Amino acid sequence: MTATTIRDTSAPLSHRPGRWIDGWNPEDGDQWASTGRAVARRNLGLSIFAEFLGFAVWALWSIVVPQLPAAGFDLTVDQMFWLIALPSLVGAALRIPYTFAVPVFGGRNWTVVSALLLLVPTVALAFAVQHPELGFGALLAVAALAGVGGGNFASSMANISFFYPEREKGRALGLNAAGGNLGTAAVQFAVPLVIVGAAGLELERAGLMFVPLVLVAALLAWRYMDNVSSAKADPRSYGVAARSRNTWIISFIYIGTFGSFIGFSGAFPTLLKNQFPEVTMSIAFAGALVGSIARPLGGALADRLGGARVTVVAFLVMAVGVVCAIFALRAHAFGPFLASFLVLFVATGAGNGSVYRMIPAVFRFGATDDDDRSRRVKAAAGCLGIAGAVGAFGGFLIPRGFAVSTTATGNIQAALWVIVGMYVVMGVTTWAVYQRRTGAYGTTVI
Repeated sequence: MTATTIRDTSAPLSHRPGRWIDGWNPEDGDQWASTGRAVARRNLGLSIFAEFLGFAVWALWSIVVPQLPAAGFDLTVDQMFWLIALPSLVGAALRIPYTFAVPVFGGRNWTVVSALLLLVPTVALAFAVQHPELGFGALLAVAALAGVGGGNFASSMANISFFYPEREKGRALGLNAAGGNLGTAAVQFAVPLVIVGAAGLELERAGLMFVPLVLVAALLAWRYMDNVSSAKADPRSYGVAARSRNTWIISFIYIGTFGSFIGFSGAFPTLLKNQFPEVTMSIAFAGALVGSIARPLGGALADRLGGARVTVVAFLVMAVGVVCAIFALRAHAFGPFLASFLVLFVATGAGNGSVYRMIPAVFRFGATDDDDRSRRVKAAAGCLGIAGAVGAFGGFLIPRGFAVSTTATGNIQAALWVIVGMYVVMGVTTWAVYQRRTGAYGTTVI
């Protein structure tokens, strides 16, 4: 969900050239039952496919980097983690401008454009990995291009938020987010299979495999998706949200959940390659897979138990998972190491869903009348956009933390202990602000 609104309209539903829809109002029960639901579902399905590819391209370097030495590149550990981290940094920075692109250009039009933009990082990667003589700076620039895939999440979520009524928006956005997250697991599963050719390692296939998929996604979006003419951005909601301390507290918490999902997903293949070279890297996809599946489950649990409560438990499980991973590393025990990380990934996914459930509840608390409630809904939408962008920076911080730890101590254990400490701080913060009975929210379930 993003800082966007649909203007109330009583105009009849009509279509214009370019697949523009006039008079769209999902809150109109008759319109929704007769044609609205079918149109929304069609756009959701195609949006998920395009966003799935965006996440896959965003995570592409996570599975390519461990293969670079075999392709003739001479890279330090620090340089390898830079190549993993930079796409996350760029993707996080692009999330807010991508949100505003949908109302400006139209959801269908921007889906086509953002999908075709994925050709730039994939074709550039296919070229770069065939030239080991390229300097690290050039390689870093090519990796940065993959950040456009991270921006796709924000525009996709903004677009789908226009199509659904409030009562069904949570489920639709949850499906959209989970479908996109699965792109990370898919690319980590597919690339190790695709790059093995008759001539040995053919790493350029990791980029070229996306060309037909991107073209199909763009064609389907162009042919079957729609633009909603009444959808307008509300930049003021970002200003309102930015002035609320809750926005920044929740953004800090979301770095721990979504940032951990992206950061550990990106670093996991390289960790396996460095720590357990005897194990096939194809298992790396399992972490992102279980984390993606757990996201909607975390949201469902939060609906029943409260978002703050589920988030606190998620941080506790994440901390235990990382501690167990540290001891597994010391014993060089792959089985316990993998199990610890899978538990960690499940908890990050559940935490992603529960934090998103917390946001509307936090901003809704204390509403005095309909006008106040409307202002709070807009502030919550702005918070969702800001937290989504800030949280993605965790995908940069975790790989860089591993690089600094390895350079300073020779291993990643120091970084992992710092992460455990951060989870404790984030969990306590969530409890103290949003769950403590003597706090501002009292017995209200947040």
